[in-house]
Amino acid sequence: MSLKNLYIEGRKYIPSVKFELENNHLFFAGQCYHEYTEEFFAPIYEWVRDYLATEPSQPITLEFRMDYYNTVCSRCFLEFFEMFENYQTDGGQVQVLWYYRQDDTDMLENGEDFKDDIDLPFTFLAY
Repeated sequence: MSLKNLYIEGRKYIPSVKFELENNHLFFAGQCYHEYTEEFFAPIYEWVRDYLATEPSQPITLEFRMDYYNTVCSRCFLEFFEMFENYQTDGGQVQVLWYYRQDDTDMLENGEDFKDDIDLPFTFLAY
């Protein structure tokens, strides 16, 4: 199976998601509090599993620019991070860029919580 770039346009309650194969860059932005969050993430998980199985040891950048997400989305992000933590354990390289508004200490703390729970390198960037 030949993978193509993944792109999901953000809209109310749903984040923008983009994975560019050319530069191994995965991007999440916006808000995530859709009623069917787990169903929204299911095809993303599948795509990522397929990608990680076909591109071993490629350096990957995960970029998060979330404005808001609920508890269900947080659990989905944690599962997502765990997939990349396993990838890194198997020899891959992963970098997480966690963007937060300079006045949004909650979003910074959310990123720090993920960093405490997951063995991936995080860089925190205020904008």
